[in-house]
Amino acid sequence: MIRNIKSIFTLSLILGAASFAQAQDKDNLGTEVVNVVKPYTPEIGDAFKIKATPALNDSVNTAKKKVTYGIFSVPVASTFAPAKGKATAVKKAKPIKLYDNYVTLGFGTYTSALAELYTNFEIDRNSNFGIYLNHNSSQGGIEDVVLDDKFYDTDLNLNYSSRTNNFNWRTDLDLGHQLYNWYGLDAQVAQTQSIVQFIDPSHSFYNAGLSGSIEFNEGFFEGASAEVGYFGDSFESSEIRAVVAPDFMVPIAKQKLSLDLKLDYVNGNFDRNFNNSESLEYSHLILGANPSIQILKEDLTLDLGVNVAADFDPNASKTDVKVYPSVRASYRLVDEYFIIYGGLEGDLKQNTYQDLATENPFISPTLDTISPTDQKFDLYAGIKGKLSSAMSYNLRASYLSQDNRLLIKNNPRSADAANASAAEGYQFGNSFGIVNDDLRTLSLFGELNFDVNSNLKMRVNGEVFSYETEFSEEAWNLPDFKASFFADYQIDKNWFAGITLFYVGERKDQESVMTSTVQNTLAVETLESYFDANAHVGYRFSDQLSFFARVNNALGNNYERYINYPVQGIQGMAGATYRFDW
Repeated sequence: MIRNIKSIFTLSLILGAASFAQAQDKDNLGTEVVNVVKPYTPEIGDAFKIKATPALNDSVNTAKKKVTYGIFSVPVASTFAPAKGKATAVKKAKPIKLYDNYVTLGFGTYTSALAELYTNFEIDRNSNFGIYLNHNSSQGGIEDVVLDDKFYDTDLNLNYSSRTNNFNWRTDLDLGHQLYNWYGLDAQVAQTQSIVQFIDPSHSFYNAGLSGSIEFNEGFFEGASAEVGYFGDSFESSEIRAVVAPDFMVPIAKQKLSLDLKLDYVNGNFDRNFNNSESLEYSHLILGANPSIQILKEDLTLDLGVNVAADFDPNASKTDVKVYPSVRASYRLVDEYFIIYGGLEGDLKQNTYQDLATENPFISPTLDTISPTDQKFDLYAGIKGKLSSAMSYNLRASYLSQDNRLLIKNNPRSADAANASAAEGYQFGNSFGIVNDDLRTLSLFGELNFDVNSNLKMRVNGEVFSYETEFSEEAWNLPDFKASFFADYQIDKNWFAGITLFYVGERKDQESVMTSTVQNTLAVETLESYFDANAHVGYRFSDQLSFFARVNNALGNNYERYINYPVQGIQGMAGATYRFDW
């Protein structure tokens, strides 16, 4: 019995081993040593039935083989043959040739002449030297004028500029010579030959100035400008002016903190005053500072600051330091179509003989009250923006308060037939002086700009004024209304044209009136408003040569710009401009 059990057990081991070997895919399972601790004593309970499918331990399971798949592609012939691509040709516009130099010559009625020359030399890629010469003259010939009324104005500018990575700078030398005549006699004097024959109305102005500016690309020192100039006339008057203005800016987050400083010095003298040979002198040094901060918040731009200024006058008993507001603001209510803006600004403004003579060349060299204007404030508000992509507008109202405003006024007549031979050419009621007054001005301004296309641009504006004076009877020679219209039209490739219209309202001035009983009675006169129409047309013969023709005062209005000073009638001029490179 025991032998049969051993046989059955042995056969089971053999069959199990054979099945296991087949399932292992002939893998080498290695060897293992079994130590028998005690003799095996089999019992009948140890026997078990062999299962049809033996369970295998995971530790001896074989890992699944990685199966890879591939696609066997067979090429298929195609009869579609796409055409080769071709880039679309773009017609390039011929670049405009720019020339560094040009010369203009023109001649017209009243024996007038115009000459301009501009030339530029490139020293190197960062430096340039330029020359600009301008001459405009006329030999006169105004109807019913008994004195010589010719004039000429010649200016020369030499400039040098340089650009570097850190800063840019420029310096200018300006020279000028102007000749005018005090030809504005009233009817009484003009008809008195015994007076007219002794009048020499000619006088000249001379000016020379050296100026410079520098701009820094980095740092809190933004730049500075400086100038020193001389102005004089043929009556031994002279004036020297020097201005230095440095600017500083420090960015703080989204704000800008700025500080603008200014030193403005003027010193001048006249050989005599209007009534006698006593000389006149004036001297003023203005020191000013304008600290401000700019605040940017979305559609709001706000500049907050003050102007602090002091006038050091050697003839004054004391020096006052004046503080003015300096506030500007703008707000985009509807993008760029509706912008509200306003401000409140004041300043101490320097007045000079040169500025007055530029405004009115018939002024006399006997000004005894040249001093700064105290602009207490200029309060203004308005709206501006676009009405369409081609049209913009600007509407503004302002109220200006000025103390010591210089008003140009006709000088009374101080010479007659008895002393005409010894009198100066400006003492026959034909020159202008200045009066100082406190002036308040209310004005309304409106403007429309039309940028129809690249060939047509137009602008029209108008401004109405209301004045209030403290001491004078009227705001002398200030108009109650001004309007202008400008248009430029590029007709085609070669032709171009333009028109300029001016309208100036009535002004007030005084005139000496001589009677049989009273001498030199001053009467207020009203100067009529006037309209001045000017037009020009040109033809570009080539890139370098073009011709032009212009007409001024096209309606031939013989109006008076100043009292007893009629202007030339209709004036025509034709000329040519030639552009070139050296």
